[in-house]
Amino acid sequence: MSNEPPPPPGQPPEDDPFSKRPPHGSEPQSGGSPYGSGPPPPPPPHDRDPFGGSGQYGGQDPLAGMPPLAEPGRRILARLIDFLIISIPLYLISLPFGGAVDVTSDGGDDDFGDAIGNTYSGHQLLWSLIGLVAYVAYDTYLTHKDGRTLGKRLLKMRVAMLNDGSVPDTSSALMRAVVLWVPALLCCPCLWWLINIVLMFTDKPYRQALQDKASKTVVVAIP
Repeated sequence: MSNEPPPPPGQPPEDDPFSKRPPHGSEPQSGGSPYGSGPPPPPPPHDRDPFGGSGQYGGQDPLAGMPPLAEPGRRILARLIDFLIISIPLYLISLPFGGAVDVTSDGGDDDFGDAIGNTYSGHQLLWSLIGLVAYVAYDTYLTHKDGRTLGKRLLKMRVAMLNDGSVPDTSSALMRAVVLWVPALLCCPCLWWLINIVLMFTDKPYRQALQDKASKTVVVAIP
């Protein structure tokens, strides 16, 4: 059993990736400051750039050596591109089977109410489940492959693990895809997209949407 005293209440553990740390290699000096009595030295370059580049992005927020966070507008546009890449082929494939939406009506004032009642008929539920599998598989595979869906690749962004900037492993990529697409496709699409868009603009300091928080990832811009 360790004899070290527990950290004060409210202080994050040393391995918490969300906590701020002094630059790598700096040691506390006299006076209690990790930078001594003078101004803080410039951060040294990292030994390994998790993005495969020169590692000269600088800055300690969110992680030293990591590229800047992607702009929310670009993230929204990339997600729209990904949505169209999957939804258009799925819709075309469903046409010979009656289309993805099985809502029938023969005219009259009650057509709108009938449409609402039939929204999740067995036919559409089947196509919703097929679509869900397609979206989750698409996002999981490409995010685990190199952190980039086709939309992110076009707009030069990448998903990275918050703790070290690496490409998400399979479990993290799957968690991210499930949290993003399951509520959006089967439960509350308008509310889910609204929450995520608001978080992209307002979350501090890493602009994490709900899927980012669940998988401990961030989205960064790349050259």
